[in-house]
Amino acid sequence: MSTTNAEFELGGINHLALVSSDMQRTIDFYSGVLGMPLIKTIELPGGGGQHFFFDCGGGDCVAFFWFPDAPDAAPGISAPASRPGEGELLSAVGSMNHVAFHVPVAKFEEYRDRLRDKGVEVSPILNHDDSPSTVARTLHEGVFVRSFYFQDPDGILLEFACWTRGFTEADVSHAPRTGADRTVEDRSAAPA
Repeated sequence: MSTTNAEFELGGINHLALVSSDMQRTIDFYSGVLGMPLIKTIELPGGGGQHFFFDCGGGDCVAFFWFPDAPDAAPGISAPASRPGEGELLSAVGSMNHVAFHVPVAKFEEYRDRLRDKGVEVSPILNHDDSPSTVARTLHEGVFVRSFYFQDPDGILLEFACWTRGFTEADVSHAPRTGADRTVEDRSAAPA
């Protein structure tokens, strides 16, 4: 299966920008707990806030804005209310549902234990497969990714994931859903 982009030479994610309620607490978690080096800090003009960048590996960054007047988090709207397997995964259209970090297969379970030892609440391990439930109780050759989830101090849903097999054309087999398939009223077309 060809996975080459014929339109643009993309080298991954330069950075994903999220919003923090407390930049010091964010540094303590992303650098102190997850070990990501803080590589760039920016003070926004006119007291507008801050923008800090953490190296998350492979030349990619996770960045955070801190705005003095940012609205509070809205779990269940701007992000999931809980971790997968432990509650609702739903979040609003246009929201950032979660960030998955790739980790080595050989260190996957060790990393979960290490986070737990640091006091981070982690979900059970999920062995994602093509079964009707999309999750297997045990690891088998049909599992394509293993993952577990946890949250940062602002409730941002994070995931450590490792691919366990390559993909083929057979892995792209579902027709995409459209806006007509949604079960909630489309409010974008409502009169003002």
